[in-house]
Formats: sequence, structure tokens, C-alpha cells
Amino acid sequence: MDHSEQTFGEWVRVRKDGHVAELVMDRHGAMNAVSTAFAGALADACAALARDGEVRATVLTSTHERAFCVGADLKERNSFSDAELAAQRPQARAAYTGVLELPMPTIAAVHGFALGGGYELALSCDLIVADATAVVGLPEVSVGVVPGGGGTQLLPRRVGAARAAELIFTARRVAAGEAHTLGMVDVLTEAGEDRTEALALAQRVAANSPVGLRAAKRALRTGWGMDLRAGLEVEEAAWRTVAFSQDRAEGVAAFNEKRTPDWPGR
Repeated sequence: MDHSEQTFGEWVRVRKDGHVAELVMDRHGAMNAVSTAFAGALADACAALARDGEVRATVLTSTHERAFCVGADLKERNSFSDAELAAQRPQARAAYTGVLELPMPTIAAVHGFALGGGYELALSCDLIVADATAVVGLPEVSVGVVPGGGGTQLLPRRVGAARAAELIFTARRVAAGEAHTLGMVDVLTEAGEDRTEALALAQRVAANSPVGLRAAKRALRTGWGMDLRAGLEVEEAAWRTVAFSQDRAEGVAAFNEKRTPDWPGR
């Protein structure tokens, strides 16, 4: 089994435990505020993960005891000219897009503050596990901007258009219990258990076919917003990806032989 760790920049690490990767945010002094350098490191880490065919599930975590990520680095932003802000935008966007476009299933492990861009990083994952200390929200309009890491598109896909409008327009922070009730997070755990639960969930996911997992994610993501007929064609394309794969042959054989599959990953 692969047990390894790779560092990206000063504040981002990728740990691998077998077929599960942990994407670790470790900008401790700033509660993982997304600076230009931090965004670049996240984008680089995601690019490396996307190329890694051995990873079947990825968990996004934070080492800070009181925060998952507090969003954009407003201290850095305050020093920018308009031209510098415009130049930085593609770098910032690449971090959120990098997480969103990871080809394998992704799970965010959230505790403490996940606000603005921090919550958008979680929204960019397929599932969000949050502990009882979590506080989430998109407060961007309170500082004169709008959610720019996918929030205006990803949140309504979770909670509906009207609820997303209320949350974004009021800029309010939502505690863990209400966030779970509203569907802003998917799994609620006791305080301090978010990472453990997310990694355990990732291990359950990673027991399944890597070809099947990536095809299923592709179908889910591509089908967002399509009408039913178009979505079913997306699903058909995903089915054809896996139907003639070695993973499908191994899965069927293992089922009939009453054994655990040994996935070829092809």
C-alpha cells in the first residue's frame, strides 16, 4: 500500500494512504485564508492528484483547530491595485476549479469556520462532512463582492434557488445543525470527528471500481442542469466507458465467485 506525502508550496500537502488521498490545508497562521500563493499551491496539488490514477477518493482537510478555511485573504487583497486584483483572479479561480474538477470522488472535512471561499472549497467537493463546531456561509456581499469560487452556482444546486438567494443576500453564517438541516452539509458528526468520518467514508468509496467511480462522477457532474433526455445520453456514455472495461469483468467475476474484487483500474 502506498503511504506517501508530497508538499506543494508552503501550506499544502497531499498524503496518500493506499487509494485514498488527503489534501491538507496548513496555512495555520491565517486560518487557511486563500492568498495568491496558497491558491497556486492548491491548484498545483489538484493538478498532481488529477494525474494520479491510483487515487480513488480524496478528502480535503484543515490542520487548524478552529477553521476549515476563512476564504479570501482580505489583508492581501487590501494591498492590491485594480490591475493587481485582475491579474490575481485567474490564480484564485484555479484553486476552486482544481478541486471542483478532480476526477475522483471528493469529500470535505469541515470544522470551525468555512466562510466565503472556504465554504466554496467545500462546495466544490462531492460530499461535505461537518462536525458540531462548523459554521458555514457565503458572506461576500457584506464586504462588497460576490461569491466568486463557484458559490452562486454550487449552493443553489444543493439547497434550491430561493434558499441560496436568502443565504447569499443576507450574508449570514449558519451553524452546523441548521446547515445539515438545509443540506448545506451532508454528514454531521460530533466535535472533532469530521476528519475521521470523512476518511472512513473515503475508504468505503475507494473499495469500489476506480473506473466506475470516475465514470459515475463524470455522469453526475456533466448531467447537472441538463434536461432528462440529454442527461440520460450522458449516462449512456458513462455506461459505455465501464461496460467493456477490465474493472467490469473483474467485478462480475468477483460477485459470482463470492470474493472481494481486485480492481485492475482499466
